[in-house]
Amino acid sequence: MDEALEREKKEEFDASEVEYVSYGGEHHLPLIMNLVDQELSEPYSIFTYRYFVYLWPQLSFLAFHKGKCVGTVVCKMGDHRNSTFRGYIAMLVVIKPYRGRGIATELVTRSIQVMMESGCEEVTLEAEVTNKGALALYGRLGFIRAKRLFHYYLNGVDAFRLKLLFPQPELHPSLPMMADRDDAQEREDC
Repeated sequence: MDEALEREKKEEFDASEVEYVSYGGEHHLPLIMNLVDQELSEPYSIFTYRYFVYLWPQLSFLAFHKGKCVGTVVCKMGDHRNSTFRGYIAMLVVIKPYRGRGIATELVTRSIQVMMESGCEEVTLEAEVTNKGALALYGRLGFIRAKRLFHYYLNGVDAFRLKLLFPQPELHPSLPMMADRDDAQEREDC
């Protein structure tokens, strides 16, 4: 598609016309599978999809524009080996004509919000080192590159493990509160 046509389509796009819905059952599964199979490099079996959407339906969202499914995010959460309660973003897809319009940000943000409300301490995922769009998106959302995983994907491409840490108020008092305690201590010392 040429740049002028792409620009024109972006100008016509109205973000308020995108409807975001949480996973609603078996009728959504083929939509998710179709998007992921078309856009991601890794092949997944029906059992993988069902593992995520049946155990954590509240963490999977779909984006529709004028009735067409244009994006999805599929996630899970649970205890990690060091007893951290962790969220995990397994799959994120927005079809090409709809990228750069905030849809992926909204999908991921909705999942992260549910994870935070459920008590997760962090969120992780893997992204291909060559996927500049995904790396930029997650960077804007506060994810850091925790580790490089060599030859992680079946296509031989390396991955970055990305991590988003949530503040733990009971472990890290806010700076103003610490400053108030320091001021009180100084007054007592006088």
